[in-house]
This record gives sequence, structure tokens and C-alpha cells, in this order.
Amino acid sequence: MNDWHGWAAIAVFVVTYGLIISEKIHRVGAALGGAALMLAIGATDDESAFFSEHSGVDWNVIFLLLGMMMIVGVLKKTGMFEYLAIWAVKRARARPFRVMVMLVVITACASALLDNVTTVLLIAPVTLLVCERLALPAAPFLIAEVFASNIGGTATLVGDPPNIIIASRAGLTFNDFLVHLAPLSALLTLVLVLLCRWLFRTSFVYDGTRAEEIMALEEKEAIKDPRLLVQGLVVLVLVVAGFVLHPVLHYEPSVVALLGAGLLIAVSTVETGEILQEVEWPTLAFFAGLFIMIGGLIETGVIGEVSRSLAGAIGDNELGGSMLLLTASAVLSGVVDNIPYVATMAPITADLVHTMGGASDHVMWWALALGADLGGNATAIGASANVVVLGIAERNRQPISFWQFTKYGLVVTAVTVGLSVFYVWLRYFVLA
Repeated sequence: MNDWHGWAAIAVFVVTYGLIISEKIHRVGAALGGAALMLAIGATDDESAFFSEHSGVDWNVIFLLLGMMMIVGVLKKTGMFEYLAIWAVKRARARPFRVMVMLVVITACASALLDNVTTVLLIAPVTLLVCERLALPAAPFLIAEVFASNIGGTATLVGDPPNIIIASRAGLTFNDFLVHLAPLSALLTLVLVLLCRWLFRTSFVYDGTRAEEIMALEEKEAIKDPRLLVQGLVVLVLVVAGFVLHPVLHYEPSVVALLGAGLLIAVSTVETGEILQEVEWPTLAFFAGLFIMIGGLIETGVIGEVSRSLAGAIGDNELGGSMLLLTASAVLSGVVDNIPYVATMAPITADLVHTMGGASDHVMWWALALGADLGGNATAIGASANVVVLGIAERNRQPISFWQFTKYGLVVTAVTVGLSVFYVWLRYFVLA
């Protein structure tokens, strides 16, 4: 750790994190203030903050969000989300828990094919409309969907950004993730449904009058602009295809999303200014501030020191190492964003695997992926999807506080990570 800068960076991060938790200052102001202090004390500089792939703002995340927010903004104007909301409620017979189960399963499955941020951007507007129709609090449904997106995203190479980093470093394929992580992801989704029944039990209040009103609605009448809907869906399908074909096309998801947004605005009659008003600018600013703060911890050697200590504790013990890596990654990913964490841990994990003589079935890499992906559920800022949903909820006057999210997130993370520890032990050490 580089002299006093490391301790100063830790102090800035801890104070900023405390302000975000306390909510005495808006999280965007706290994150940007923390980023400014990191630059002011010299923990990082403009080149590292804005241009470094290792410790700067992750522009791929920022522009992926921007592009998808613009596409979602166009689709909002078509009435598509109202259509889907009425359709979902009617299929679930307007029973709140059935609605949550449907939304959770859809979110988990979609997150395995898309990245989890794109999924919550598409599902959240539907959820808000469903809750409005049924006079239900939106927070429990949105929080459950975030958990589902992070669990579902664990299943595939493209589901969560850390998985892409791990696949690149370890030489893993899309099918490797399907074989090793998809079965566990499916099991954890089922466990999440059971947890939701308990965690949010007070929110499932059935209103017979509203249910009858919704069951009488004709969802097709919600579509306001069929032509724009067709244009939007065609572009969305092309964007999803671009995400899935990343190994072939080699276009980053951010590029695909921006190309899709540009194409949609070009072929439709929607005003660009109207669509830009739909973008969650505070969320993008929060991400930028958070990336710069974490970059300060990376540049001063703080995260590297933590990683080396972890590596020293593991040594050549494959069983103990995989368990420690999984649990430590879950804890750390709840505090810092899992993308820079995995970027830092990937080369260290590669060294550990080499020390262990190639560790069987890539168990160390699966431990890192599970810890980073599932640990993101622990706190309101543990993963990108969490932050995006909090921004959408606030914009729609359904704010979710840091603690409201985190009190549920800690329970879900403890259960899912505990089951993952058992899965890794059973599959790679007992049954191997």
C-alpha cells in the first residue's frame, strides 16, 4: 500500500460509504464528493480516473446503461409496459405472491441471456405499473427482482459483467458456465421464491375489487403506437442478439446498446430530447463517482493488499482456498462494486490456480464467480442492477432506502452463499 495515500483513500471511502448508508446526503452527492476527494488527495488522478481500464470509470457500463435507458424510454411511449403489466396480472389471477413469482422467474431467466442491468431496466417499469394497478407497495417486488437478476446472471458467461472478465482470464466458454453454474442458479432461484414468501409476507394483500377491475381489462387496448412498438421490438431483438453473439461479433455490450439506441431514434419519429429526459442521469453520475472512488483504492494498493493477504492465507490448500475465496468475495462484493473487484482478483486467482497445479474443474474460478455475483445482493450498492433499480424507484416516487434494501439483501446473500459453499464442496471435492 502506497504510504499515506492508502490510508487517506480508505478514510474517504469509509466516510462516503457511511454517508450513503445514513442517507443524510443524497447518494449521488456523496459519491461525487468522495470521487472529488480521491482526486484532491492524489489517491488517483485524471488519467487513471477517466482513461484507465484497470482503475478508472468503466465507460462500458456507463454507455451500456445510457443506450438501454434510451431504448426503454422509446418503448415506454408505445404502451408496451402497460400491456405486459395487465397480461402478467391476469395470468396470475391478480394474486400478489403469484405476480411476484412470475416476475422473479422471468427476471432470473432474462438475466441469464441478457446482462442483469438490461433486464431490470426492462422489468422495473412493468413492475411499477403492476403494483400501481393492484395498490401494492413496489419496493418488495423491485427488491426481489434485483435479487433474481443477480442470481440469474450467475448462470451464464454474459449474465453478469464479472463472468466475462473471469471467462477471458481463465479461458472458459459459454458452455462451461452453463454446465457448472446454471444448475446452481436454477436451484437458488427456487430458494429465492421461497425466501420472498417469508421476507415480504406482509406485502401480499389481495384486493378483490381491484382484481376484478384488472381481470376485466383488455391488454391490447394499452398499446398506443403499434408502429413504434414494432420498430422498438425489432431493435431490442437486434440488441439482444448482439449481446448473445458477443463471442462471435466481438462488439462490447455498450457499443451494441448505443448502436441500437441510435438506430431506433433514427428510424422513429420520437424527439431525441424527449428520450434523453427518460435517462436516469443521477444513476450514471453515481456510478461514475463510485468507480473513481474504487479506482482510488486500486491505485493506492489497498485492494491489491487485501487480495494478496487473501492469497497468502490460501496457499496451496484447494478446498480451504475455494471456500475462503467464495466467502471473502461475497463479503467484499457487497461493499465495493463486483466489476473492479473481479478485475483485481482475476490475476491473483490465476496465480493461485497455477500454484495448485491447475486446480481441478476450475473450482477456484467458480468460487470467485459465485462469491462476486451473489455477494452483490448484500447491500444497495453491491451490484450495478441494485443501483439502477434504486434510481428508477426514486424517479417514480417509490424510494427504497439503503437499509430497506440491505436488511433483505443480507438474508438472501447469507442463504445463497451458504448453499453455494455446500455446492462447491459437494460437487468438486466429495463427488469429484
